[in-house]
Amino acid sequence: MTEKELFTQEDCIQTGYGMPIGGKVIVLSPSTLSEEFRSAKHQMYFCTGGFGSNPNPSGRSVFAGSLADGEQVRWNRSDILGVAKPEILTDHARLQLSQIRPTEALDLKSHEPQYSGYCFLPNGRYTSGVWLCSIKEVQDYIEMQKDYQHRVMICDRDDFCVFEMLDGKVVLPLQEALQKEQPEQGGMEMKL
Repeated sequence: MTEKELFTQEDCIQTGYGMPIGGKVIVLSPSTLSEEFRSAKHQMYFCTGGFGSNPNPSGRSVFAGSLADGEQVRWNRSDILGVAKPEILTDHARLQLSQIRPTEALDLKSHEPQYSGYCFLPNGRYTSGVWLCSIKEVQDYIEMQKDYQHRVMICDRDDFCVFEMLDGKVVLPLQEALQKEQPEQGGMEMKL
């Protein structure tokens, strides 16, 4: 994919105020960027919340992390073009996105991580894992990554793979294991 100079509304799957943008990759309007940063690379952010991130927002604040450099920024809802089409993300943006912990993740200083999340590019490249402290964080991490990543993998504390998704399809645990009923046995239930 060749990198565009600037993204437009045609590069978005949704635009306007009627859609939620929290937990999604968003595209900023080029007019909000200074001349120095006016490029497609600096238009992509991951929205972490704010009153402006809701559909028909009650406020205008949108909090987001840059997929160019990881910087946390506040924007106005009017600065947002829309939700990015997954195919416009560069490899750099996908790797940067893979390093973001879920919005409501527990503080690592006071909670012991139980899992780590990884995302892989089609060529096998990846960055260090992201610590996840609970099943809810695992589910939230998978939810935020699945539309944008080639491969998502969750490992337990012993670094054993306990979940894997490839191109949006769950490959581990095997479908047969998910469908098997084991009422007497405990275990972990993960709904996606």
